[in-house]
Amino acid sequence: RPSISQSIEIAIKGLFGISGSLKFVTTSSQDRLEYFLGGIGLLVILTSLAKFLRPISRSTSLTQENELKVRELLSQHNDNDSLSYFALRQNKNVIWGKNLKAAIPYSVVNGVMIATGDPLGDQESWPSAIAEFVNEANSHAWIPVVYGCSETAGEIWVRETNFEALEIGDEAVVEVEHFSMEGAEVKNVRQTINRIKRFNYETQTAQVRDIDTETRHALATLAQHWRGSSQERGFSMALGRFCDLRDPDCIITWASADGKILAMLQFVPWNLNGLSLDLMRRSTEAETGVNELMICATLDYAKKNKIDYVSLNFASFRSVFERGKKLGAGPITRINHSFLVFLSRFFQMESLYRFNAKFKPKWEPRFVIFPGISSLVRVGFAILRIESLIPQTPKFRK
Repeated sequence: RPSISQSIEIAIKGLFGISGSLKFVTTSSQDRLEYFLGGIGLLVILTSLAKFLRPISRSTSLTQENELKVRELLSQHNDNDSLSYFALRQNKNVIWGKNLKAAIPYSVVNGVMIATGDPLGDQESWPSAIAEFVNEANSHAWIPVVYGCSETAGEIWVRETNFEALEIGDEAVVEVEHFSMEGAEVKNVRQTINRIKRFNYETQTAQVRDIDTETRHALATLAQHWRGSSQERGFSMALGRFCDLRDPDCIITWASADGKILAMLQFVPWNLNGLSLDLMRRSTEAETGVNELMICATLDYAKKNKIDYVSLNFASFRSVFERGKKLGAGPITRINHSFLVFLSRFFQMESLYRFNAKFKPKWEPRFVIFPGISSLVRVGFAILRIESLIPQTPKFRK
């Protein structure tokens, strides 16, 4: 009959695989107890390590409170970025400056805390939000990164954090007042539209709030059907929902032929006088050139409704594609161009640039801001994951 202290000694030592001071009458009984206690000890250690080392998991949806605050910021500051409305994407979180006058939308993937676009709100309060963003990243050992910010925001980020900046491409912004279907520069677009109109294609453009319920349902159903089982691409310039009454100011343009809807675009509001392209979706039955037709229809709608700017797609490494084939391009530029042309077979970078260039846009540079060269590989991998250019986990880590 061992004492209580001896029983405790056997139990504790057994958890670490150590025999106690007492011996059992039979060896088999002692072995069974020691194996049992050792197994429990190993289980405790493994589960504790797993709990300790697991990444922090947070809600993957924008809270209603944060959404209301973000909408208020967007309405108060008319100089917001063309990507600002995408802060309302449901799988983004928001971190606020101390005075609550500025905020930064972000998500976390593979230990990289990624902010997209410029900070929201009062520009004078951006440094406070930036400091909170960096502190949050440091407290969790995340790598803080900004993806797709403007030059103005990039300068503030670098000044406040001493991070590195890398130009990664250009945003195509069409100035509606200066856009015209006349002239040799847009001859290709004009010919494409004239050709597709011979197939009885027509377009309609309206705000979501003005589209009747039946049409909204039909558009949303077709958009989902055309996507099929493929993963939705885009994050920094994608809202993640379509023709939704939560976004009554979004603009939808759709094309139909003989009464059948065959393609559609969605634009989110930008400032009080701009639009930013969110989604392009088309049927496999649609004729080539339907996207050009819808964009020109949207530009015509914008001109009639006093909308000054329409932001189209983001063209990665646009300057390399533009200079790579020019006479006198240096060897490094030609090598970079050849490499990007090869990558375009998988990521469609060059074709997207060529498509945007048809509309003679103003090119606005976009930057990625990151702590240093040592983190660049992880940063690049996380950006590809978050934009769904390579397979990702079902849910973002928040």
